[in-house]
Amino acid sequence: MTNFILIFFFLALGLVLQRIRQFPTHIYKKLNKIVIYFCLPAITLYHIPKIRWSNELLFPIGAGWITYILAFIFFHFLGRRNGWSNKLIGCLILTAGLSNSSFLGYPIIEALFGKKGLETAVLVDQPGTFVVVSTLGVFTAAFYSKGSPNAFDILKKIILFPPFIMFVLACLLNIFDYDLHENLQSSLLKIGSLVTPLALLSVGLQLTFDKKSKHWKFLRLGLFFKLILVPLVLLVLYVFIFNQRSEAIKITLMETAMAPMITGAILASTYGLKPKLSSMMIGFGIPISFVTLAIWYFVLQFI
Repeated sequence: MTNFILIFFFLALGLVLQRIRQFPTHIYKKLNKIVIYFCLPAITLYHIPKIRWSNELLFPIGAGWITYILAFIFFHFLGRRNGWSNKLIGCLILTAGLSNSSFLGYPIIEALFGKKGLETAVLVDQPGTFVVVSTLGVFTAAFYSKGSPNAFDILKKIILFPPFIMFVLACLLNIFDYDLHENLQSSLLKIGSLVTPLALLSVGLQLTFDKKSKHWKFLRLGLFFKLILVPLVLLVLYVFIFNQRSEAIKITLMETAMAPMITGAILASTYGLKPKLSSMMIGFGIPISFVTLAIWYFVLQFI
């Protein structure tokens, strides 16, 4: 419950600070950099070395990759067909193609499935969604933010992306079965805990409720894709095609039905991919997802 309260508190705080003329609202750019360059790498370095691999993990890990690939195909071809700008296409891919599988996902999964359910949630989030945003997400941001992107420049951005560097390091620690000292792990947890307040505050500082905004139809499309279409596709794929009906699969499907990932929105904003729309996807997606998640949880009781 505390996490849910924090979500709305920091979003509301950002909205309030927007209305204070003396407050430098552009500070959200600095907050974004702190989240991407410090907080996210800390989370990666803490969790990944603790994961123990097996073939059964492919389903939760693969969910994030499937979701993103579906978003890329859907919005790229729909955007090209309708003459959308590259920035609009990139924004929708980054926001509708990534699930908020950690900050929203962890407390919701723990509440519904107990602490045991967090083991699956971490798999969906860390080697799944989080690695996607660190690789394909960076590629998307760089690709759609430029008119004629250079393949070498994009590759360099991915390789030098701090969360990706930490992911590679964390994977090496996992392979050699080595975990960091307890004091360092404690520091990483403290740094990682700043993701929530800083990211949500940044979103709140950028969120607008302009009734005349040209983004409303794209917001509806993006949220429909993220909250309804994606979980439906994964449900058909995992349950009816692969015939998987374990509790881990239910948790995985619930994770794919979460609201858009805050990091994806921050990445879109950092690269100038429709910052207002990316903030709207978070600001409206989070409260709306509470309703759609309740529906999906009810549906999953029958599989």
